[in-house]
Amino acid sequence: MSRLRKSPMENAGASTETIVERITTAVLEQRLPLGAKLGEEKLCAVFGVSRTKVRQALNRLARSKLVVLKPRRGAFLAEPTPEEARQIFEARRVIECEIFAQFTRTASEADLAALERHVQAERRAIRLDDVPLRNRLLGTFHVRIAEMVGNKVLTEILADLVTRSSLITLLLQSTQAASCSSDEHRALIAAIRARKAPLVQKLLREHLDHVERDLADIDGRGSEFDLADALGPVAAERKGKAPARRVRNGSTPSRGRVPSQP
Repeated sequence: MSRLRKSPMENAGASTETIVERITTAVLEQRLPLGAKLGEEKLCAVFGVSRTKVRQALNRLARSKLVVLKPRRGAFLAEPTPEEARQIFEARRVIECEIFAQFTRTASEADLAALERHVQAERRAIRLDDVPLRNRLLGTFHVRIAEMVGNKVLTEILADLVTRSSLITLLLQSTQAASCSSDEHRALIAAIRARKAPLVQKLLREHLDHVERDLADIDGRGSEFDLADALGPVAAERKGKAPARRVRNGSTPSRGRVPSQP
């Protein structure tokens, strides 16, 4: 019987928070397919911890709807239905419209400069074809704005929704779609700088609408993955090539308009 590969974290043992963070980051970076089985034994080997700590982390992820716990079968990454996905984006519209409205009124030049640097990092990741890093940056753009507004409760809610959105969108995203999303982020910054509140709201809704129109195309089952690799360090710390993008059970993207990542 082959031994499970061990993570460098195994000697020290990871905290519950670290396990939750690693799995969440793997979702944001497209390193876990929809419905991926998160076996307790493998997670124990990867993180160098007991089943108790792994179960604590899985229970926390289940409460945030990233993981589904199935009796006698174990833990699996969630597979949102089209209806669940629509509800997630509906919630994002309600919350983000208020967040962006507040930010349009209060954003400082330092805030906008920080967002411009964030978009520059997005463009650099897209140019280098670093798929995991670009996906994470595109999603956290929205969370950074919530952090700048200063409402911790809204930030936590939005961060959860953005991560759940990643379950839906990342398997579909192409380089072209990522570039379009980054362009939309840049347009939002310009509208906020000009204090054009109605334009900001219009651009934000269009930005989220681009994703929802493609929800019927979701199909992430059957993708192969290595759990130890998927739960390794974040993209900025990893060496080597980024993992290949998976869309619709490994097929290549169809021609025409491609899905966007919020």
